[in-house]
Amino acid sequence: MKSPEFKKTSDEELVELYVNSQLNRYFEEIYERYAEKVYRKCYSFVNDRAMAEDMSHDIFLKVVTKIGTFKQTARFSTWLFSITYNHCMDNIRKTKKTREEALDENIEFIEEVVDQELMSLQSEGLRKSLEKISPEEKAIILMKYQDNFSIKDIAESLNVSESAVKMRLLRTKDKMKKYYLDHLALFSLIVLKILIYLKK
Repeated sequence: MKSPEFKKTSDEELVELYVNSQLNRYFEEIYERYAEKVYRKCYSFVNDRAMAEDMSHDIFLKVVTKIGTFKQTARFSTWLFSITYNHCMDNIRKTKKTREEALDENIEFIEEVVDQELMSLQSEGLRKSLEKISPEEKAIILMKYQDNFSIKDIAESLNVSESAVKMRLLRTKDKMKKYYLDHLALFSLIVLKILIYLKK
């Protein structure tokens, strides 16, 4: 349970207090604020509660060991979720032995804007689309549209150029739209078959 004592204390201030004092109560407050959020992100990648819990535990172990490297110029949540997404992707790669698709990083793009078409997809179709794309693609979509990472934040998290991030976002959104339309077409076909059956 979050402590009332730290109600007005920012994440960044808690990190500074913990780094300077090494008192567990400061890190415990950080954990209480983010444990559920980190778990949900892990679960979205593996769809397994036990595995998501193990991954969440490993992530916070990483946070404890790396927290001294956190720069106060950034948001703590951005830093934490970067660690979370990278850990999830590494875990999936090891489990399924997936290979990241090589992408040309030399293509220039205009500044990224919110994709209204993607945001307007119905939730069920969107969920199905997320299930079909790769862990790397899922991470970049969630960073951008769920956690509001900037293009620069995503690039730093994934250690790639900003143009590469824009390219991956563009390709992933196109892929998700295709999966969504495929799902919609399949659903329409099923409904049509049911109607034909009922008319017999």
